[in-house]
Amino acid sequence: MFGPENAQSLLGVLTVVGFCWAISENRRQFPWKLAIGAVVLQAVLVAALFGLPALRAVLAGAGQVVDGLATSTQAGVAFVFGFLAGTPDQPYALTNPGAMFVFAFRVLPVILVVCALAALLWHWRILKWVTQGFGMIFEKTMGLRGPPALATAATIFMGQVEGPIFIRSYLPTLSRSELFMLITVGMSCVSGSTMVAYATILKGVLPNAAAHVLTASIISAPAGVLLARILVPRDVQAEQPQPLDPESDKVYDSSIDALIRGTSDGLTIVLNVGATLIVFVALVAMLNGILGLLPPVAGAPLSVERGLGVIFAPLAWVMGIPWKDAPIAGSLLGVKLVLTEFTAFIRMGAIPVGGMEERSRVIMTYALCGFANVASVGINLAGFSVLAPERRNEIVGMVWKAMLAGFLATCLTASVVGAMPSGLFGN
Repeated sequence: MFGPENAQSLLGVLTVVGFCWAISENRRQFPWKLAIGAVVLQAVLVAALFGLPALRAVLAGAGQVVDGLATSTQAGVAFVFGFLAGTPDQPYALTNPGAMFVFAFRVLPVILVVCALAALLWHWRILKWVTQGFGMIFEKTMGLRGPPALATAATIFMGQVEGPIFIRSYLPTLSRSELFMLITVGMSCVSGSTMVAYATILKGVLPNAAAHVLTASIISAPAGVLLARILVPRDVQAEQPQPLDPESDKVYDSSIDALIRGTSDGLTIVLNVGATLIVFVALVAMLNGILGLLPPVAGAPLSVERGLGVIFAPLAWVMGIPWKDAPIAGSLLGVKLVLTEFTAFIRMGAIPVGGMEERSRVIMTYALCGFANVASVGINLAGFSVLAPERRNEIVGMVWKAMLAGFLATCLTASVVGAMPSGLFGN
């Protein structure tokens, strides 16, 4: 049933869209049809994925796939690292079994395995067909030209820089609005490898975690397109119909070559994720140490997380989070923006089951599921400087705004999900 908490989330939809309109480059050119269509499309996709028995069974199967991937990955990790991987057969008596969940051994290797599988599925053309199917949906429903539509679809599964690779030769000819939209969508979604990692982190505290993470990445793409079009409106003259001849730098000689090269790409991602987390968490620890020298406020020491919670608590509330959970949720939003979504998911996974309402945890899963963070600004600058070097100065001028749009896109998605009847998700 529709209740006050659902109306609260509708306020979040209006707040996010209204804020983007207020800072738009051209407030007179508001895409009304796209705004209504994108929000309706998100709601329809959520209702279909969780309401239709057949699709709900597919999402349930996704959870089983995640469990299978995690179990299989642990077999490989245990073979290389032995009991350090957290196997039941430990040489010492365990006094705290929960401490055996080590991020480096439980989550990062999953990214490695999924990257290898993604390369294999691409070589077998399965993932390519799926990407082209989603590209056609975005082209028909959201009025995108063929090349940006394909790149938007590819971004959902491949990542924020990998997706645009598929239309590399078209990047110099895209309009400014389309280029901004691609960067924004890249920060609104996550890649297939990280989807599985996030689901692994949340599995113990959120029922159907894999289904929510998968749905979040898919339905955040329309939100990213919408907010990008509001902030940098479409240039109709520069976006004339353009035939699409899909290309990809990801061409493999054989299945073995796909697995080897996919593993190599995965290793790069794993090292980047691990190194980024070490550096950013260390920097925040330094700041917390400095803030700890100041007098306590309201009986508690000052910290970066506490400050972020105060700043983003109102945003969490309009998304549909109860006020008692809003400070924690606001802190998670701030951590996602400053420290990366990986850190935010880890911290949410560490919150006990009774420490946050299940509805709040569902909404926050959608709000956190995106690459919009400070580190991604550098990733996009580096990636697009290689893919479209002639447009580097243009990208430098829009990447921070794209990060804001990507961050708000996941908040819009969370608000749409919060406006849906809670019974749809089984809670």
